Amino acid sequence: MKSATSRRADRPAPLKARSGRRARAVGAVVGALAAVSVGFAPGAAAYDAQSKQWYLDAMRAEQMWKVSTGKGIKIAVIDSGVNPRTPALKGQVLTGEVAKSMSYHVTQDYSGHGTSMAELIAGTGAGGGIKGIAPDAKIIPYRIQMEELKDKAELSRTPEPAEAIRAAADSDAKILSMSFGSETIDPDQEAALRYAASKGKLMMAAVGNEGARTGHVSYPAAYPYAVGISSLDESGTVEKTSSYGSHVDLAAPGSNIPSWCDSSFQSYCVRDGGTSSAAALASGAAALVWSVHPDWTANQVLRSLIDTASRTWKKDDPSMYAGYGTVRPRTVLANPDYDAGPAETDPLAKENGGAAQPASEDETEPSTSASDSSQPTQNASEVPAEAAGSEAKSSSSDSNTLWIALGAVAAVIVIGGGGFAVMRARRSQ
Repeated sequence: MKSATSRRADRPAPLKARSGRRARAVGAVVGALAAVSVGFAPGAAAYDAQSKQWYLDAMRAEQMWKVSTGKGIKIAVIDSGVNPRTPALKGQVLTGEVAKSMSYHVTQDYSGHGTSMAELIAGTGAGGGIKGIAPDAKIIPYRIQMEELKDKAELSRTPEPAEAIRAAADSDAKILSMSFGSETIDPDQEAALRYAASKGKLMMAAVGNEGARTGHVSYPAAYPYAVGISSLDESGTVEKTSSYGSHVDLAAPGSNIPSWCDSSFQSYCVRDGGTSSAAALASGAAALVWSVHPDWTANQVLRSLIDTASRTWKKDDPSMYAGYGTVRPRTVLANPDYDAGPAETDPLAKENGGAAQPASEDETEPSTSASDSSQPTQNASEVPAEAAGSEAKSSSSDSNTLWIALGAVAAVIVIGGGGFAVMRARRSQ
């Protein structure tokens, strides 16, 4: 959740207005290039998907589920479609709540990506399938145009991301999970996110998997009011593939997580590189909290996740790699009297221009500028290579708390305090 002005500091370069290029499924792109395990069929006794869900133990899912399973919370999965017929999603997908204008082939997932994200959020684990982090939450599916959709006839009838975001904003979904990204600016999409924020929605977005290349955070994560999520591996280290910069707000598990191999839905694969999965799990984490505190606003849910995030750095000096730290919903759930602060105050108000609530559309204009000469453009060379993928000590003595990678800590050992200041600086105001 950051203002259009402050976000210009590290927008991808070169920038241009939307040119018709479709979004891509963030995790699927890297996963297709770096699969680390053969597929395995759901229901197989010796090799089921749940045996690969290492993050459930790390996040103490069983402990959290004694308090909350996400019941009563609806999450919009804006992706390649969601197949409601997989064992883990039977009864979990609310296709009847999708607006008619958005309903074209919404349950025909053309890549398997959207179904995988839905299962990570709300899968029941039936038939050896994926067990979602919020297994009693419900999914409202939105099928959008992405690069994986090759059929021209299908493409012409499938909504663009901006249309789906607006439809989700008008639905009963409290959370929008967006595991897709693009390198180009789309003013319509930016305006749609602002509209959704005005409707009180919490929007989790994958930051992208460009960490080993440009490092640039993709859109929509780089837009105002999107919460950018980076990816952690089993050790709690930020993945080297995870994009970095001032638009990273929180981190969640994303590496080596099972997902459907393809649109045939015959077997799962474990793939490396997954801000897509991280965004889905962050969405599920928010659902756990919101289920227990149904009267809270999106501001309060997000603030609770920020305040309780695991980190070794000061809260007011967020990392370019993990933002405010790793999501730890169990910390909020453990305290029934948790004080999440004022309902109408945005926990990232400074980044969003200081407003408690985004103004209505007729009072705002989405940023369409490709650059801002008053602020530097992010460049991967500004961040030492040692920063990403480095381990740091946990902010807690609790051995079950996910370890956090603080790239700045690793780098300061190598290059000293001067470089530390460069790396840790997130925003120019």
